[in-house]
Amino acid sequence: MTTGDDVPDPLGGPRDAIRWFLRTEHPVVLFVREAASSALAVALVGMLLFSVSGVWPPLVAVESGSMQPNMEKGDLVFVMEEHRFSPEYATGETGVVAAQDAGEHDFRKFGGPGDVVVYKPYGNARQTPVIHRARFWVDAGENWYDRANESYVDAANCDQLRNCPAPHAGFITKGDNELTNDYYDQARGISSPVKPEWIEGTAEYRIPWLGWVRLTVSGTAAGGTVAPPVVV
Repeated sequence: MTTGDDVPDPLGGPRDAIRWFLRTEHPVVLFVREAASSALAVALVGMLLFSVSGVWPPLVAVESGSMQPNMEKGDLVFVMEEHRFSPEYATGETGVVAAQDAGEHDFRKFGGPGDVVVYKPYGNARQTPVIHRARFWVDAGENWYDRANESYVDAANCDQLRNCPAPHAGFITKGDNELTNDYYDQARGISSPVKPEWIEGTAEYRIPWLGWVRLTVSGTAAGGTVAPPVVV
């Protein structure tokens, strides 16, 4: 049964009701139909990105300027599970290439040597993840003061340096911004050495500006560029 202009009567049964929903020009139904198709498109894109990256969410918004000039606040960054396509010279079985090991292999990401990782500070899932570069690996109990760049520590020896000796094995990390982040995360207590299980993935690509939508919705867009080095 049709109601004219080849639009089925919605009262003609389930099949006619579905055909009416797909063909009618009623403004309310049009709105619902467009909203549903948009949501489906977003879901399909999300599933595709997840299948490629292996992490959820696969896209994060940079909330501060701690990675400038290689990442800017408001960038949308694609994150991939760290073991996918990792080179054979990655640190142990972590899938991450540290900056101190990257030079001889000419391995660079976002304008610098080594991987940029997204990690949970102290392994705490309730804290906002940090996106910083993995600088070097330390073993449990290691005195890593002599391996550190003296410009990034405010101490004269290991005893005066936070997280030294290393309380456990993990990565020493740091933001690329030399003005606001001229220190290792571990030297300022942002996190202890980053354990492999704390890493949510490695940053692979960035899309400028698109992250501002997420920051605005989350209410973090008004923060300054010297805010804590985090992602949403």
